[in-house]
Order: sequence, then structure tokens, then C-alpha cells
Amino acid sequence: MSILDRYIAAAWLRLLALCLGSFVAVYLVLDMMDKIPRFIRAGGTAADMAGFFVYKLPEMIGQTASFSILMATLLTLGLLSRNSEITAMRSCGVSLLRISMPMLVLGLLASLLLLVNTELIVPRSYERMDYIERVAIKKQGTNAVFKRNNIWFRSESMIVQALLFEPQEKTLKGVVVWTVDPSMTPIGRIDAESAEFRNGVWTLKNAVLKGFDSGSGFSMRRAAAMDIAINLKVDDLKVLDNNADNLSFRKLKEYAENLRRGGYQAFRYLTMMHSKLSAPFAAFVMVILGIPFALRNSRSGGIALGIGASVAIGFAYFVVNALLLSYGRSGVLPPLVAAWGANFLFVLGGIWLAMTAKS
Repeated sequence: MSILDRYIAAAWLRLLALCLGSFVAVYLVLDMMDKIPRFIRAGGTAADMAGFFVYKLPEMIGQTASFSILMATLLTLGLLSRNSEITAMRSCGVSLLRISMPMLVLGLLASLLLLVNTELIVPRSYERMDYIERVAIKKQGTNAVFKRNNIWFRSESMIVQALLFEPQEKTLKGVVVWTVDPSMTPIGRIDAESAEFRNGVWTLKNAVLKGFDSGSGFSMRRAAAMDIAINLKVDDLKVLDNNADNLSFRKLKEYAENLRRGGYQAFRYLTMMHSKLSAPFAAFVMVILGIPFALRNSRSGGIALGIGASVAIGFAYFVVNALLLSYGRSGVLPPLVAAWGANFLFVLGGIWLAMTAKS
């Protein structure tokens, strides 16, 4: 790495640290103002509350990093332009691409680190954060958050309904299993007190079996325990729509595939699955877009222009990305297109700006 590369990289990293630290600090303060009064009323200790916010830091960093990288890029080039350093570099025969290379490399590295954060760190930190909030602070017990009313699941010729799920015991409560023919006509029903998941098999407890295939009425018998063949996994039941953003790519893929096997559409989870890969690379896209935008404005504006442009570009990206993701979740767009569409469009915008920038 040359002296010039180190100089530009150091300037970019300093501003990134300043921007990221500022945004995380603001995020943290606002979140603390919202949650601490409720935690105090619930009887949470200072140590529990501190632990909650420490474990939430990876999520905060992931949500603010792309915007911070965009602002750091614009501010770095804005300051270099204002001090006539870019003019000096160009007069020495250094191309714009060469000037930009350290930021492009660091932007790609930042995207890879954000991908690791999203896949490995955030899911674990979220589980710990959620445990502290529910069990240590609110004293709800380990099963509270996973209770889901009116659970439905289809598995081949069976439709399963349950009142709630208790993950620690791996047990469904208030289970009703309908057996249907290819035309979806019920041919049998099983009412069970519970269903336990043991050794990869669901076992119904205190079941009452009713058959509707007799000539008149129905047949009925009881069973203290019986196994049923459904491809429902315990991890599938732990997925709550409000918390799915904190699941890993692998977990979302398993859940989406299981929904499709069960006969249901999984556009929402497939879109979220692909966005787990596309979202971290928004940081690299911001660098690609920010570099030509800053260079086009030369020495005008400086820091004020960099901040204003960051807000405008970041808002535009957020709107376009949110719009495409909503289309993907509803099935209007393919999930892959919805997740990567904003990145593709803004990369094209950055390339166009670079091609029209003054050489």
C-alpha cells in the first residue's frame, strides 16, 4: 500500500468512526429513553438493563453502518477537494479511480464484515437480548415470547392446528389434526391434549380419533399416545414475524422451504432471506455512489454539502429499497429481484455519475 493509499484510507476510517459512533450513540440514547422507564417499572436491575443495550449494539451497528459509510465517503472527498488535495493528486497524474481505490476496497471489506455481523453475531446477540428482557427484567418466563395463538400447519394430507407452543418443553398445546383427501374433504380428526417432539417425531398425548369414512355418523376411539408423521420442526415454531429480521439466512431459508412444502406461499420469508445477503452490500453500493457524486461537486459545499447529500441519497435508497421489498413480500416481484433491486439501481446510478464526472 502506497503512502497515498494509507493517507486516504486513514482519513476515510477516521470519518467513518466519527459518523458511525455518532449515529449509534443517537440510536442508543433514543432507545434508552424509550425502554428504560418501562424496564424500571418492571423491576429490572441496572446490570440487566446495561446487558440488554450491550447485546443490542450489533443490531444498531448493522442498521446504521451503510448510511455512515456513505457520509464518510462524501465527507472524505469533500474535505480533500476543499483543501485542493484532489487537484494536487490529479496534477501529479493520479487518476480518479486510483484516488478512489482505497475507499472502494474498504467499502467492500466493510460489507463483508457486516455480512458476518448479520449472519453470526446479530442472531446470537438478539437471543441473549430477548432473554434478558423477558426473563431477567419482565419475569415472564422462558416460553412467553414463543406462545402463538391459533397455529396452523399443513403437511401433505394433514392440517394441524394448535393453541400455543412451549419451546422449552418442545410441546404443542390444544392440538387438532385434520386428515383430508386430495379434494380437501375431511376424512378424519384427532383431538389431543398436547403433542411432544422427541427424537425427531411428534407424539400426540391423550388423543381422541374420529373417522368420517363410515357409512353414517363417525367412528371414535382413544389413544394415550400416538405418533404422527408431519414435517414440522421445532425451529419453525419459534419464528415470529416481528422478529424474523434478526434470523440468519440459513434459518429463514429452512423456514421458507418448510412453508412451501406445507403448501403455503413464502414470498415474505424468501424476500427477507435474500435481503440478508443484499443489505450488507448496501455499504459498498454507498461508496460506489458517493465517490462520483462528491467528485462532481469539486470544492463547492464542503462538509455541509456532504451531510446534505448523504441525507438525500440515504433517504432515496431507503424509499426505493423499502418499496421493492414490499413488492417482494407480497409476491409482485421475485424475492431475488426485490432484495437486490435497490443495490443494482444505485450501482448503475454511481456508474453513470462516474462516467459523466470530469476527468
